[in-house]
Amino acid sequence: MSIVENRKAFHDYFIEERFEAGLVLEGWEAKAIRAGRAQLKEAYVVVKGGEVFLIGAHISPLTSASTHVSPDPVRTRKLLLHGEEIQRLIGKVERAGYTLVPVNLHYTKGRIKLEIGLARGKKQHDKRETEKKREWEREKARLMRSKT
Repeated sequence: MSIVENRKAFHDYFIEERFEAGLVLEGWEAKAIRAGRAQLKEAYVVVKGGEVFLIGAHISPLTSASTHVSPDPVRTRKLLLHGEEIQRLIGKVERAGYTLVPVNLHYTKGRIKLEIGLARGKKQHDKRETEKKREWEREKARLMRSKT
């Protein structure tokens, strides 16, 4: 079940491969995500020192959060992946010119997971082409509905 989807990722990138990663979260973050207070629009994924981190994801703290915790909504969060997956990602990102983009936040077996995509950037003409296809599909559906 999806919690938050990063639609901007599909607009700016061609997503070629997807990976599911766990997140290292604090208690207040898990509660806020379950309440639907997460945002991935400005987020990106970075590989540093053999580890993978989510940077820029905004999780708004709940007003009922504990008083002894000082929440940081945009803190850097560590992602949990298998060693082979991390090595593969490092190889693709450093050598092949790919980017890691958070695609969506969802539940798997009651746990919060982040789907990251191995992406290649779109050029401006690619974005226009995608928009034209989307508009044509919308127009086609409208015409089909009006005939019946």
